Amino acid sequence: MNTESSGAKLKKIRQELGLSLEEVQKKTKIHLNILKAIEGDSLTGLNPIYLKGFLKIYCKFLGVDPKDCIPDYKETQARPLNVIVTRDVKSAGGRADFLKATGKKYKKTLVFILIIILVSFGLYNLGKAVSSRRKAHPAKARPAVKKAGDNTVTKKETASGIRLAIRARENCWVDLKADGRVIFHRVLEKGRFETWQAKDRIELSLGNAGAVELEVNGQRFLNLGRRGQALKGIVITKEGLNIPR
Repeated sequence: MNTESSGAKLKKIRQELGLSLEEVQKKTKIHLNILKAIEGDSLTGLNPIYLKGFLKIYCKFLGVDPKDCIPDYKETQARPLNVIVTRDVKSAGGRADFLKATGKKYKKTLVFILIIILVSFGLYNLGKAVSSRRKAHPAKARPAVKKAGDNTVTKKETASGIRLAIRARENCWVDLKADGRVIFHRVLEKGRFETWQAKDRIELSLGNAGAVELEVNGQRFLNLGRRGQALKGIVITKEGLNIPR
């Protein structure tokens, strides 16, 4: 009667296949000492469940039916595996639903944050545009009104010469020289508005100082004198306007 042990049988089959214990260990992941103990039938103190598990793995690796080497071997793993798979599927479904709900929540949050960023960016650009427009078109200061008898004039420098404008509220004799050349010598009629330019100097005489308004480089001068008062020798330069006393 053949009394060959299970360990000896597995060792013989392994050797016939030309496999070393190290190769078996790499393929089955069973510790080398356990493989040696299985083939030497010297496994003691090991839980029978673990022992049957190692024997099953080793037998299937060598192509041996586990029933020939494991006493009372029964394939009882099918049902528990189905239960585990079912639980895993339910768990996976639960995780999928959770991830789906979480993904929707994060998506809404992301959209909300994106909207806030776009609105903030739009407001920033709007404020920047308004600021640039204000810088490009600064508010003009209201020119000082010259009082009658006051010959003190605020100086206003300009790099592009002198521009003089006269508006006649009544008829007024005007004599005007620009850079030493006479360019106007007659009555400026009521309601007329005339402008002249000079590079460095304008000399002006008025026959009715209270009847005209002057504008020098954008700055208005009102009430140069009394109605009917004649003013001669008014000098206008880049530095300002000088009215003789």
